[in-house]
Amino acid sequence: MSAPDRSRPVCVLVGAPGSGKTTVGRALAEALGVEFRDTDADIEQMAGKPIPEIFIDEGEAHFRTLERAAVAAALAGCPGVLALGGGAVLAEETRAALVGHTVVHLSVELSDAVKRVGLGAGRPLLAINPRATLKQLMDQRRPLYAEVATATVATDGRTPEEIAAEIAALLKG
Repeated sequence: MSAPDRSRPVCVLVGAPGSGKTTVGRALAEALGVEFRDTDADIEQMAGKPIPEIFIDEGEAHFRTLERAAVAAALAGCPGVLALGGGAVLAEETRAALVGHTVVHLSVELSDAVKRVGLGAGRPLLAINPRATLKQLMDQRRPLYAEVATATVATDGRTPEEIAAEIAALLKG
């Protein structure tokens, strides 16, 4: 069995939809030579269907239950870069589990987030009035991202590679 620190993420990425968690996470993992893991992908694999179908078939509460389990498992067993879904920080137990981890909040302003997520395709919480809903989600979650973050990196107007390089530099600290 490997040492406990080798099973922990080198970095956990949190942020609003459109902040670049998956794209930046992949670039960062590649730059660091470690694996990349996304809890949204874990949830889809666990459920055997895409997240929008989980929301439609079983509802948001069921999705959040799956999400809490996926985050807990990933925090215990991902030795690379871990991206959490945008709403994962809503769960108090997830915020508590992030204590002691290196957590980077990928900060994004509404205008860039809207450009990146489009009009909500594949994002069930953004299906109706995506811009207003995204603003509301960002306003609600920003304090929670700040609560769990050990660092915040602005992503607006930057390439994933630039952001990954900044995070890599922070990690080498």
